Amino acid sequence: MGPGSLFSGCLNMERVVITGLGVISPLGNSPSELFDNLLEGNSGIDVIQSFDPSDLPTRIAGEVKGLDLDSFFSVKERKRLDRYSQFAIMAADQAIKQSGILESDADPTRMGVFVGSGIGGIQTLEATHSSFLSRGPKGVSPFFISNLISNMAGGNIAIRHGFKGTNFCMTSACATGTHCIGEAFREIAMGYQDAMIAGGAESSVTPLTIAGFSNMKAMSRQNASPQTASSPYDLNRDGFVMGEGAGVLLLESLNHAQKRGAQILGELAGYGATCDAHHITAVAPGGEGVVRAAQIALKQSGISPDEVDYVNSHGTSTPIGDKFETEFLKTVFAEHSRSLWISSTKSMIGHLLGAAGGVESVVCVMSLQKGQVHPTRNLQEPDPDCDLDYIPEGPREKSLKVVLKNSMGFGGHNAVLLFRVFN
Repeated sequence: MGPGSLFSGCLNMERVVITGLGVISPLGNSPSELFDNLLEGNSGIDVIQSFDPSDLPTRIAGEVKGLDLDSFFSVKERKRLDRYSQFAIMAADQAIKQSGILESDADPTRMGVFVGSGIGGIQTLEATHSSFLSRGPKGVSPFFISNLISNMAGGNIAIRHGFKGTNFCMTSACATGTHCIGEAFREIAMGYQDAMIAGGAESSVTPLTIAGFSNMKAMSRQNASPQTASSPYDLNRDGFVMGEGAGVLLLESLNHAQKRGAQILGELAGYGATCDAHHITAVAPGGEGVVRAAQIALKQSGISPDEVDYVNSHGTSTPIGDKFETEFLKTVFAEHSRSLWISSTKSMIGHLLGAAGGVESVVCVMSLQKGQVHPTRNLQEPDPDCDLDYIPEGPREKSLKVVLKNSMGFGGHNAVLLFRVFN
């Protein structure tokens, strides 16, 4: 199958390319700043600063830093936008500006937005609930609902830029951003849209959210050493570390991008989505569901497993998840799994939940462009069950052709994307 044969049995499918990237993250508020910090092995995780976490079991997170929201949004806009929506809008602005699509004669009715969130406006919810308990109904802002609901990131992006095409929110926990990008890929490949802003946004570093994940025993409690707490594939890992931010891609059909003379950053060649139907939080044994998702993406793209150079893994630093992810890679790639380069972005920025797949997809495209792969930080004592090449020693360089991004979310949701160099 050639590059244009995206779906088995389907003809005349559009090729889908990337023309813009945008990121807000704990390690940088642009794709280049984030990527440079990842290559250097820096950590964006520290003791929580946005509230007093002293009474919580987990007191660390990857919080966004150095972001001048006041210069970007007016006081009126800030009141009408939950923090997760602010992140989404700022990341989308970066991607749209880089793409140059608004300077073209693109049809706004064929430009859509799929930007999801795993939790949505939880900051608004907690603040409003506290105000309601102390002041009653008068303590509830008229913007409470519009700030709370998780579809408003996409809605606000569309309003800001006049994108009148398909626009709705997908929520699949930690796979949200990856699903949004994959479904946007389908919209374009099937010819329904010319361009899509796609990805995820999250701002859930809050007392209630941290308490909930901590009490599930899903989060690391290595509070004394925040920067080493997220340690995917390490024998001593004890759970994930929360992060916040947003990551989006501007996707276009190849014909649309070439017609307007856009710079093409890479190609999104395949997408697979499945469900474990196994457990509300645990990954299916052996990563069975994500195995199927990867196989779908590979078949759809016409890419063979041996052509994949690098996997930007889910890599959350949970004991069971990392083990089954290793088994998934061995199943899909067989002997080639020993040759794969694999690393976890979460080792340095934490787990951004619904935004994780969006931010990590930006990292995938940057890796293809730069021919560089960032390391997995804090992998000091590899777990014998996680015995693949997770790049613990530092960044690497080579000409990459194909990169795979996989995500798994609570509820058994799996999504896999395949990016490749455009030619």
